[in-house]
Amino acid sequence: MHYPNFDPVLLQLGPFKVHWYGLMYVIGFLGAWLLARSRAHRLGISRQAVSDMIFYGALGVVLGGRLGYVLFYGLDRFWQDPSWIVRVWEGGMSFHGGLIGVLVAALVFARRHRLGFIQLTDFIAPIVPVGLGAGRLGNFINQELPGRESTLPWAIDYPRYGAVLRHPSAIYQGLTEGLALFVILWWVSRKPRQRGLMSGLFMLLYGAFRFFTEFFRMPDEQLGFVAFGWMTRGQELCLPMVLIGLALIVWSRRQPIDQPVAADTTPAAS
Repeated sequence: MHYPNFDPVLLQLGPFKVHWYGLMYVIGFLGAWLLARSRAHRLGISRQAVSDMIFYGALGVVLGGRLGYVLFYGLDRFWQDPSWIVRVWEGGMSFHGGLIGVLVAALVFARRHRLGFIQLTDFIAPIVPVGLGAGRLGNFINQELPGRESTLPWAIDYPRYGAVLRHPSAIYQGLTEGLALFVILWWVSRKPRQRGLMSGLFMLLYGAFRFFTEFFRMPDEQLGFVAFGWMTRGQELCLPMVLIGLALIVWSRRQPIDQPVAADTTPAAS
C-alpha cells in the first residue's frame, strides 16, 4: 500500500497554520468533554465543572506529556540544550508523561470539588481513549512512529523513510489503545461498578495493548532497544501500568459500588 501523502498542514491563512496534529488534540478534548457531560450526573458535578475538569486534564496532558518525553526519551538532549524543552513545535510528547500529568490534575480537581480521587479516575478512564485514538491518527498523518519492515499486504511505504514497506504501527495503536479500549471501557462502565475497577482496567488494558503493538513499531531512534535486545522504552514503561492495573482490579473486589452522588461543586478553601 502507498502512503496517502497527507499534508501535515490542514489549513493556512497567511502566517496562521492549522496542523492536522493540533486538530487531533482538539478533537480528543472535545470528544472527552461531550462524553463527560453526558455522564456528569454520575459524579454529582455540574456541566460547568466538567468543562473545568477537561481544562485541568488538558494542562496535565500537555505539560506532563512534554516533561515526560524529555525525562523518558530525551534527557541527554535536554542537558546539551535546556531550551529544547519549550520547543514543542519540534515534536516530542509522551503518553506516560501525559498520564502522570492527568493524574496530578485529577488530584487537584478532586480536592477542589471534594471528590474521591479513585472515584474521579474511574469516571475519567472510559473517555481517555477518545483522545488516544485521535492522537494516533495525528501520528499517522505526520508519518510519525514508523513501523518495522513488513511484507504484509497492508504494509505502507512511508515517503519519509524510503521505499521500504513498513507496518502502519500508528494505525495499530489507534485501533487498540483508541478504539478497542474505548469500546471495552465504555461498555463495562455502562452501569456503576466497584470503585477502582475502571481505573484498573484502563491501566491493565492500555499497558497490554501498547506492549503488544510496540513489537510492530520501530524503537525510538535516539534510544534503540533498552533491555534484552528487544524491549523498547514504551514497553518498559507499560510494565508498571499492567502491574498497577492488576493490583487495582484485585483491590476493587472489596470496594463498594460507586453510585451517583450529590457532590459539592464549590471549590474548597485553600
